[in-house]
Formats: sequence, structure tokens, C-alpha cells
Amino acid sequence: MQLLKELCEAHGIPGREEAVRELVVRELEPVSDEIQVDALGNVIALKKGSGRGPKVMIAAHMDEIGFLVSYVDGRTGFLRIDPVGGFDTRVLMAQRVVVHADGGDFVGIIGTKPVHILSEEERKKNLEIKDLFVDLGLPASDVKKRVRVGDYVTLQQDSAQVGKLFSCKALDDRVGVYVMIEAVKKVKKHTADIYAVATTQEEVGVRGARVSSFNVAPDIGIALDVTVASDVPGAGEHEHVTKLGAGTAIKVKDSMSISHPKLVRKMREIAEKKKIKHQMEILPRGGTDAAAIQMTREGVASITISIPTRYLHSVVEAAHIDDIQASINLLASFLEVAHTVDYQL
Repeated sequence: MQLLKELCEAHGIPGREEAVRELVVRELEPVSDEIQVDALGNVIALKKGSGRGPKVMIAAHMDEIGFLVSYVDGRTGFLRIDPVGGFDTRVLMAQRVVVHADGGDFVGIIGTKPVHILSEEERKKNLEIKDLFVDLGLPASDVKKRVRVGDYVTLQQDSAQVGKLFSCKALDDRVGVYVMIEAVKKVKKHTADIYAVATTQEEVGVRGARVSSFNVAPDIGIALDVTVASDVPGAGEHEHVTKLGAGTAIKVKDSMSISHPKLVRKMREIAEKKKIKHQMEILPRGGTDAAAIQMTREGVASITISIPTRYLHSVVEAAHIDDIQASINLLASFLEVAHTVDYQL
């Protein structure tokens, strides 16, 4: 899992994925026939098939949610931040962050007004991003010289194995990138041309997938992303969406896309035949790169393979190592038989 650790601990918000991109190129270049980086920073790696087969595009996004510095207080040295991607503000208090400035990286602390001096009215209010600031622990004069509006900010957290779970910040969606890389390495015989695409700017509107899929013009699109595993105390059985340890998730639908029924059927058949542990997923809220791929050009038969994950959009996102491996196995198995798939409705 060393590669997954490297991917998760790298920093890259939408539009600033360069550190992650270096890792992806390093891993995919040796197993690809062609590799390119487009104007939006997407990595597009082609592994040619052995004959006439469909073009299969796999998409996993490199970006993580984060912030941009929106204001530098010249008097106090505190920073104000603007979110890039969707945050649950409840998980941000007292977290450490990294401010990525031209002059180097600075560790900071997210703070807010101490609870001890809040009024009764203030205590009843939910925290908002505007209530937070970043403390670099430096004199205001130093901060003003070194940090600028527009510098990007990421959350800081080392990865850890917790029992059978792998936990880190940015598991969304570095685990999808990891699954893609490992599956492409695993595939040996395949007729289909495989396009492994590490996409940018998914968290702000599936932008990288939109342009890269127009470039590739695939016959089949497969997004790889995390999905909600709310199998925790306080959530009813019907609210779980997926469960950790129950296998890779074959997405039927989310709020942005409906998976192609023939691809759903084929994925399920492969999983059953190969005895790959799996579960079916319907996500009531959220979406993946599949939404952009399926609406490319004349339309593309698309589906998402999901990795069940707890504590999404926090620094302790957690996935089961067996579910990660099951996702690799399912994707690799599909790629080997993609030429047999009827993807026309």
C-alpha cells in the first residue's frame, strides 16, 4: 500500500494537482504505449489492445478538496480562506493545514473564536467558513511577505492503517487513482484499447473528465471514485448505501448519472463468476466523472466502480483494504473481456 500512501499524502486541490500528477506519470509511463498531459492537467495514458476492440476510458480524479487564501491580515498575520470543493465545516475546527506559497510550504492551524468568550447566541449558530482563520504562528510582517491571495491550502494528515481500514486525507479520490494504476498493471491480455485517465477538477464540476473524454472519444467509460459507507451508529440499515468489508460497489445510479444497464449487468456477472465480493450501490446525493463521460459527444455507455468509504470529506477518510483489492480485481477482469461487451442499448 506504499503507493496509496504516497498518493494520499500528496497535496493537490482542483487546478493544482501537479504533485499527484508526477506520481501518476511515474507509475503509468512504464506500462503505457503513449502518455500525454492535456491543457487542464489530465494525465491520459494509452495501453493498446491486441486487436480490434472498443476504446475504454477509465477516469479517477487527482484533486482533493481544499482552500485558497482569500485575505492576508497585515496587522495580525491571520489568513482567511475560500473553499475549493464541498466541506462539512464541523470537521475543520482545530485541524492543521499546509499553506503552499511560492516561497515554500507553511504549516498552519485552523482556528476560530474561543468557545469561552462566545455569547449564548453565537453558541447556537453553526460554524461557517467565514468564522474560521488560519494561524501560521509567524509575525504579521513575515506572513505578509511570504503568503499571497490565491496561494492554495490543503489539510494535513498522515495515512494510517486502522485495523483492516486504510485511513487518510484525500482518499477521495486517490484510492480511485490507485485502483486504476494497479488494475492497468494487472491486465495482461486485452483486445480493447485502455485509456487510463487521471482527471483534474472533479470536485468543482467534473471539468477534467469533460475535456479528456471529448479528446479520447471512448466507447465505454468507467469512473472510479469513493462512495458513502454510512454503516455507523445512528444510521439505519436502509441509509448505509454501502458497507465496509462487503466488497467493491457497482453503481446503479447517483444524482448525476445513471449507469448503463448492460455495463451494470456485465460487472455483476464478472464479479459473480470470479467470486469477487461486491455490492450494488444507489447513491442519493453526489456524483462522479461518469456524469461527464456519458454526455460526451454523441453519448458514451458509462458506469462507476465505487470504493466504499467512511467519513468522506474529512482528514480521516477510511476504506477497507479488501474492498480496495476487490475493486482492482473487478476492473482488471472487466478490461480483459471488454471486447465481448454489448454496450449498445
